[in-house]
Amino acid sequence: MPKMKTHRGAAKRFKTTGKGKLVRRRRNRNHILEKKSSTRKRRLAMEAELNPADAPRIKQMLGR
Repeated sequence: MPKMKTHRGAAKRFKTTGKGKLVRRRRNRNHILEKKSSTRKRRLAMEAELNPADAPRIKQMLGR
């Protein structure tokens, strides 16, 4: 059987931490940043942990 291919869209959006958890970027940090406060932008810069209910499906897409 051939190797599983990584879902390239998922690979660009999610990454795995050292302990195997999945992290994602937060929304609202791409454009129209002028009107958003610096506090809000700083808070959005941090990565968020993925919902545990979604993790198995994303891990399968990433081939892990």
